[in-house]
Amino acid sequence: MCLDNGMRNLSKNKETLLFLILSGIFITNALMAEFIGVKIFSLERTLGMIPVDWHLLGQENLSFNLTSGVLLWPVVFILTDIINEYYGPKGVRFLSYLTSGLIIYSFVVVSVAIRLVPADFWPSSHLAKYPDSEVHNLNTAYQLIFGQGLWIIVGSICAFIIGQVLDVYVFHKIKERTGESSIWLRSTGSTLISQLVDSYVVLLIAFYIGAGWPFKLVLAIGTINYIYKFVIALISTPVVYLVHHWIEQYLGEELASSMKRDASLKINE
Repeated sequence: MCLDNGMRNLSKNKETLLFLILSGIFITNALMAEFIGVKIFSLERTLGMIPVDWHLLGQENLSFNLTSGVLLWPVVFILTDIINEYYGPKGVRFLSYLTSGLIIYSFVVVSVAIRLVPADFWPSSHLAKYPDSEVHNLNTAYQLIFGQGLWIIVGSICAFIIGQVLDVYVFHKIKERTGESSIWLRSTGSTLISQLVDSYVVLLIAFYIGAGWPFKLVLAIGTINYIYKFVIALISTPVVYLVHHWIEQYLGEELASSMKRDASLKINE
C-alpha cells in the first residue's frame, strides 16, 4: 500500500518524475557509450561510401574511423542542455558526477569479472553452433573487448566531466544574452564548444600521455572526430526543439516557465 501511494504521489509530481526519466536516459546512454565505444567503425563504409583520404598536420590517410560511442554521446549532450534548461547547473552537475561514479564502478566490476576463472567448457562452447567462427576462445575475446586500458578510462571520464562543466557554463552565458529565445543557439552553441574540448582531451590523456602517440597525430584524429561531432550537433538541433515541445506539453506552460525561471536563478549556486 505504501509503495502504491508513493508511486501515485510521484506520478502527480511532474517535475520530479521528469527528472527521473531524463536522468535514467542520460545515465543509460553514457554507460552504454563507454562500453560499446571499444569498437572502431568506418563511417564511410557503413554508409556505403569510399573512405576519404585526408592529409592533416603532416598525417596521411585520415578518414572517419570513429568509436561506436559516437552513436550515443549526442543523446547525452542533448539531454545535458534539456536538463540545464529546466533544472539548472546544479542538476547537470549532480548527474555528471553521479554518472562518472557509476562509470568507474562499472569498470571496476568488469575488471573483476575479467579475472574470474572461466568454466572449462565455456571458452569453446560457441563452436558447437558456430564451428567456422573466427573466435576460438570466448574468454580471450571477453578480456579483449571489455579490458580497456586505464588511460582510456581516465581520459574518457576527464573529458566527460570537463565537457559537461563547460557545456553548462556556455549554455547559461548564451542564455543571459538571448533570454528565452534562440534555443538553438544556446543548445547547439554550448554543445559545439564543449565537444571541441572533449574531442582533444580524451585523446591527449588516453593516447598522447597513456600510449605515447605523436602529438600531431592526436591533434589530427581529434580534428576528424570533431568534424563529425560538429555536423551531428547541427543535425540534432531540430531534435532539441522536439524534446522541448514534448516537455512543455507534459509540464504545462505555467510549470515549465517556473522551472526555467528557477533554473536561470540557480546559475551561481
